[in-house]
Amino acid sequence: MKITDIKTFLMETGGRDWVFCKIETDEGVHGWGEGTLERHEESVAAGIKVLAKRLIGNDPTQIERNWQIMYRHGFWRGGVVMGSAMAAIDIALWDITGKVNNMPIYKMLGGAVRDRVKAYTHAADIRGGKKLVDEGFSAFKTGGWTASEGNKWSENDAAENLHEKIKGMRKELGPDIDIMIDNHGRVRPSIAIKQIDAIEEFNLLFFEEPVPPENINALEQVRNVGHRTDIATGERLFFRWGFKELLNRRLVDVIQPDIAHTGGISEIRRIASMAEIEYIKFAPHNPNGPIATAASLHVCATVPNFLILETARDMPWHDKVQTTPLVIKEGFFELPETPGLGTDIDESVLAMKPFNSDKNNERYSGSWNLEDNAVADV
Repeated sequence: MKITDIKTFLMETGGRDWVFCKIETDEGVHGWGEGTLERHEESVAAGIKVLAKRLIGNDPTQIERNWQIMYRHGFWRGGVVMGSAMAAIDIALWDITGKVNNMPIYKMLGGAVRDRVKAYTHAADIRGGKKLVDEGFSAFKTGGWTASEGNKWSENDAAENLHEKIKGMRKELGPDIDIMIDNHGRVRPSIAIKQIDAIEEFNLLFFEEPVPPENINALEQVRNVGHRTDIATGERLFFRWGFKELLNRRLVDVIQPDIAHTGGISEIRRIASMAEIEYIKFAPHNPNGPIATAASLHVCATVPNFLILETARDMPWHDKVQTTPLVIKEGFFELPETPGLGTDIDESVLAMKPFNSDKNNERYSGSWNLEDNAVADV
């Protein structure tokens, strides 16, 4: 079997736009992958085309060999754009190999260690959280900051506002619902410490990205306070080398690599194993497209130190674009039984929602800036 073509597809959803790739073979077996990277969709599509030139004619079932070619034969290594392009291709290679061997991917990874995979999604406020609980979810994540009128925000009231927000959620939803906070790395260590202090009493599952990802010593400053609340990070770290020091120094309790940014199924499993050695939990970040979610599901089924899987389905397109949508019951993903990923992409639906670069730029223009309009992180 040989790879004959690697195609890219960009799809608009009204929320986050998705980047898919389809690998075709000379035996008619195909595989789907995803490398969705918001704000940089066209860059990832270009990266896939570059990598495709190295792989056309190769055996798609030689997954590790193809991964090494993508990573090592370009001379320049790492980075989120090429990591996402590699991820899309790697996932598609696993999909093909599963179909060839008539096995779900998780069985090729050694088999499931659990019967179902716990999921969480997102809620901006109490009403959103209650809606999710009513739908069967027992876990959700919310933002660690609140913008004022005009999308301006201040560090001064960040901790107090967060305390009141989580206090209301916990009071309304009870003690058994897992709540997580995503701080998006927006603040410096001293402010993050105040924020975590403010929510310690509410028994959160974890506090994500308390500080920006570039400076590991800043994270250490937060870690050394000794909060009871677990710290999580990792969505903006790439490949196992990006996680090595963080894990070896045990600066987090939960690691969050993203399967669509850090080299796909092949690489995220290695990162999970590195975390397991340090007794650190694995809770993958998810760009929330259907193929990335499916690929993450297969990995999570097999990882001993798995904690919880992120999902956010942009309906109706998340399910419409899949020939066999993933199933969530009572807040858990069911494991697919069909070969490969267990789902496929309907190209006629892709054609209904073509990517619009101008519309995409409008959606992501601007940010939450500081009170004096100085530039802040998104």
